[in-house]
Amino acid sequence: MTIDELNNTWITAGQKVSDLNAKANRMLVDDNATEDDVKNVQKEIATAESKRDLAKNQLDAARAAEAVSDKKNKEPLNHEEKNLKQKFVRDFVDMVQGDPKIVNELKSDLDENGNGIGLTIPQDVQTTINLLKRQFNSLEQYVDVQKVGTKSGSRVMESLSDIKPMDNLDAEDALIPDSDEPSFHLVKYLIARYSDILTLTNTLLKDTAEDILAYLNQWIAKKSTITRNTKILSVLGTLPAAQKKAVTTIDDIKTIANVNLDPMIAATSIYITNQSGFDILDHVKDAEGRYALQPDPKQPTQKTLGGKPVVVISDKWLPKDGANFPLYIGDLKQAVKLWDREQMSLLSTNIGAGAFEHDQTKIRFIDRFDVTLWDQEAVVYATFSKIADMTPSAGTATTSASTK
Repeated sequence: MTIDELNNTWITAGQKVSDLNAKANRMLVDDNATEDDVKNVQKEIATAESKRDLAKNQLDAARAAEAVSDKKNKEPLNHEEKNLKQKFVRDFVDMVQGDPKIVNELKSDLDENGNGIGLTIPQDVQTTINLLKRQFNSLEQYVDVQKVGTKSGSRVMESLSDIKPMDNLDAEDALIPDSDEPSFHLVKYLIARYSDILTLTNTLLKDTAEDILAYLNQWIAKKSTITRNTKILSVLGTLPAAQKKAVTTIDDIKTIANVNLDPMIAATSIYITNQSGFDILDHVKDAEGRYALQPDPKQPTQKTLGGKPVVVISDKWLPKDGANFPLYIGDLKQAVKLWDREQMSLLSTNIGAGAFEHDQTKIRFIDRFDVTLWDQEAVVYATFSKIADMTPSAGTATTSASTK
């Protein structure tokens, strides 16, 4: 199957899960629903969820394979970068094989909190991981990533609504009035450590170092994407009530982009929804009977609304808001900052955590970053349960409810 076909299959599978959950909810108030009916719908939901997750895994794998094979825009490594990558591969092999020299060296390297850093992943390998993450629909590519070298810090920001024009100082004795001092906001960050453990069989470790590294890259990319997506969505969930709207039509959505967002923000804004919400939007038609969402000419597998990209996140990571579907509208690069310590690291053991008993090697991966809300006026959180189709009537457009 092509990536486009896999993407459509994933979305359809997600909608089936949503439909079955709705069916199960109706059973809760249906006195005629039997015990067998309940058991059957539970089995159907479990099967549908498995198929949905399988479709997502296949889609991720296909996108990752495409990313790895597409090297036409990648610049060759310079001599220093080649040496760093080769050293990392050698050190990684020595680490998993328990070489005392590298193990003792890693134990002696500590971070700001006195924790063992482990084997730091070099920039080239992190670049490969970041490339893979883009294929896993990482929200990181849509927010503003700030590289930082310290555990904590702060930045000063001025939102668009606070910005005032500068005063004319042509007059020799002109003064800047105190009332025109800009209103600045201090945004602080505090780098946190996010960790997980990958279990490798010792049989797998007999593969070449490059093969093992490719396997690790895939795993790290998925873990980092899911972790960072979750944190970004969590921060977006703190938007104030003024930035939350309910919508029932495509016109409502366009009004948010055209009116509620500053034109400077609207020009670079995107839409983000979950797969079930996307399925609703993808079936809405305009007054001419055409679908409101259109393929992106540059990326045929992606859809746009009014020329703005529509990003789809799994229902699992961006669930419904009660009975409503989520829709973020705005420029996330202005709304959210991801503070990246750029200190991904690995540490292994073949003794602890049950590794010795099962002839396995445990790899601990740590990612260090923080996410903060930057300009809350740069994004609006919209919710909808259904979106009406636009249909012509006596020379004017009327709406008829369209639900899925």
